[in-house]
Amino acid sequence: MSPNTSAPTLSLSFPIIVLLGLVTAIGPLATDMYLPAFPELEHDLGGGAGSAQFTLGAWFLGLAIGQFSIGPLSDRFGRKGPLVVGLAVFGLASVGCAMTRDFNLFCFWRFLGALGGSASAVVPRAVVRDVATGKKGAHIMAQLTLVFGVMPILAPSLGSVVLKFGSWRGIFWLGAVYAALGVLGIVFMLSDTLAPERRIRLVAAEILSRYVTILHEPVFLSNALITSFSTFVMFAYLAAAPTLFEQTLHFSPGGFGAFFGVNAAMFILGTQINGRLVHRLPMPGILQVAIIWACIVGSAFVVLAMSGVAGAAHPWLTCCLVTSMTGALGFVGPNGTVLSFSRHGHQAGSASALLGTMQFTLGSLGSVLVGLLPGGGAIPTALGMTTGAVGMLAGNLLRRRATDQAEHEG
Repeated sequence: MSPNTSAPTLSLSFPIIVLLGLVTAIGPLATDMYLPAFPELEHDLGGGAGSAQFTLGAWFLGLAIGQFSIGPLSDRFGRKGPLVVGLAVFGLASVGCAMTRDFNLFCFWRFLGALGGSASAVVPRAVVRDVATGKKGAHIMAQLTLVFGVMPILAPSLGSVVLKFGSWRGIFWLGAVYAALGVLGIVFMLSDTLAPERRIRLVAAEILSRYVTILHEPVFLSNALITSFSTFVMFAYLAAAPTLFEQTLHFSPGGFGAFFGVNAAMFILGTQINGRLVHRLPMPGILQVAIIWACIVGSAFVVLAMSGVAGAAHPWLTCCLVTSMTGALGFVGPNGTVLSFSRHGHQAGSASALLGTMQFTLGSLGSVLVGLLPGGGAIPTALGMTTGAVGMLAGNLLRRRATDQAEHEG
């Protein structure tokens, strides 16, 4: 299939967009919802202090391997089948997590669940690329990015609610029910958006070659880096939030949850404004302004944190700086994702898989970085989030160079 395949002519109804958004939420939910249960999980499974981090590592490893695999599978067998199978595997693995009493077995079920759950990140984006490009694609992608970005913020609070009424096992039973509902929705509501004549045969050597080709394409690489570093910013915030808000700013649990809600609202507002702006302004321009804004706010955050102004002395200033950066991400994710796929409609599944792997890899590095950074107060949060913003800026410079080069060759 040629890369110049004509633009898609199918469409997605609003209920289907909602369904895909809810399916996309599985990854963030499964990643962050059980974070409040770490102490209880370590005690019950006998893994010892800090062992819960290994279960998160097993999850991330499964996501990386699963996304590399599910992308080519969806390009070969269509979107619907691999998505249904992936959700079913995730649901069964969630049941395994809920029932096991062995730490090593729990890690295995987490790894297996990630292999299946990776379909929820890869396939919906490929579906959008199958049916829409340009401004329409950006509008739909904004809805998916909205859920993907909000869920990591809300998931820990949802996990705390479950723990209030039961044990950590209830979180995984809830995940199993969620997956089952997702399977039913996909089976009865979604038609396969990849026609048989557009599917690509599955050969191991060709899969690796395809990934190398996609990664070497400057437009994909630059926009994928931008999108992945936006995930870095979000994960850095999530890793730092409990320490920053509860220990440094002395928020009560209720106040901490309320701020999570406000921050989520800022992200939602950004995605929705972006969805309207793309019909009036060029996507690359919107993307660039949002990145520059995040860098300016991040730089101010670092200076104010190191000078002692941001932090315990001025809690609400600290909150405003965090929400300003989070709001900017609502303009980055949707546009960066659509621009990443602009030249890969014929292999959208593979491109989506590669993007997802990059997002979770860089995102997990953001979490690790915050834990390693020196200094107290708001300094680790400011440095971690701003590092991601600088990464977005570097990606944008690569994007502009790739665009200028393409125009010159044209």
